[in-house]
Amino acid sequence: MKCRHCANELKFVFLDLGHAPASNDYLSVADLTRSEIYNPLRLFVCDECWLVQTDDYKKAEDLFARDYAYFSSTSQSWLRHAQAYSDAVEKRLGLSSNSFVIEVASNDGYLLKNFVAKGIPCLGIEPTDSTADAAEKLGVPTLRQFFGAETARTLVKEGRSADLICGNNVYAHVPDINDFTAGLEIVLKPGGTVTLEFPHLMRLMESVQFDTVYHEHFSYLSLGAVKRIFERAGLRLFDVEEIPTHGGSLRVYGCRTADTRDTSPHVAEVLRREEEFGLSKVDTYLDFQDKANAIKDEFLSFLLEQKKKGKIVAAYGAAAKGNTLMNYAGLKTDLIQFVCDAAPSKQGKFMPGSHIPILHPDELKARKPDWVVILPWNIAEEVAGAQSVIRSWGGRFVVAIPKLTVLQ
Repeated sequence: MKCRHCANELKFVFLDLGHAPASNDYLSVADLTRSEIYNPLRLFVCDECWLVQTDDYKKAEDLFARDYAYFSSTSQSWLRHAQAYSDAVEKRLGLSSNSFVIEVASNDGYLLKNFVAKGIPCLGIEPTDSTADAAEKLGVPTLRQFFGAETARTLVKEGRSADLICGNNVYAHVPDINDFTAGLEIVLKPGGTVTLEFPHLMRLMESVQFDTVYHEHFSYLSLGAVKRIFERAGLRLFDVEEIPTHGGSLRVYGCRTADTRDTSPHVAEVLRREEEFGLSKVDTYLDFQDKANAIKDEFLSFLLEQKKKGKIVAAYGAAAKGNTLMNYAGLKTDLIQFVCDAAPSKQGKFMPGSHIPILHPDELKARKPDWVVILPWNIAEEVAGAQSVIRSWGGRFVVAIPKLTVLQ
């Protein structure tokens, strides 16, 4: 297999999580009688450009289907994050009714609705009909297709070049990262700005966040790798922010190479720390498997202990990361009886692989579990606060990553 950026032959396995179904491929009752498709879930690291990527098995069209079940607006903390970003970037770039904003992978309009409210013209690009429908109901104009160089050229011909292109948690999801980045440069106005947010590979490795690995994430990104990818496409990183979302992410700011804006010292600082961490050394990647296995084993031991004690264990948040953890640990309903989730698009369905039923959060009060495993650990405090009723009967919350922790 070749590196998706530099075409170097990949020789080093970073992480092998066995075989798994697509993490967002939730099942209906009828689906339970059919066979599921499992594909290898492995990560390789390129020892030339240091891009980390998944095995080449799944196509984006298969992973991001018309009825895609992930809706960004489900999380209140994420909505607040989007509001804060829109306010800050409006001021920083001086956006107005004469500006044009494009969001790539605009999902259900969670972000662009803020620009609509400000009277700033915008366009969402989103391939999944289920989320695009929700965005349009909020007044967000949406182009229903995948983004790349061809789409960008069409937009330019239509006179829709952008002053700001934003993409939150999409950069890791694109199979052809060079074509996607070329598209950013094509549709960007001279003097325009690109901002991308993505989980930081260094934070993933520090906290052993192996559950954020799934087929929908084609790439796992360091600032150094992104800098190289940008430069090939004629873009330059001029600033970077470290943000707490998804266990530790980067928000990068890019412009065309010829742009005269100064490069922030933050860029050199993050690159320096990545170098010190060892992100340009193969050995740094090769001991990650043992760390992931240790977390999985500890989690399994906890669940088996609760089963022996006759305790009821449920989970909260039918998130993709939860599916990765449960499928790697081989969990079924004997260890986790059900999962609750606030998204109506997931309720009444079943987790892929484990076939654990997904129920409305009200089922927590009805069934009174002794333990609730918060699968999206990145919003554990939000979940524990919203579902604090479980403490009224002595129920407790626990997270498995980065280490097994009982929330107080």
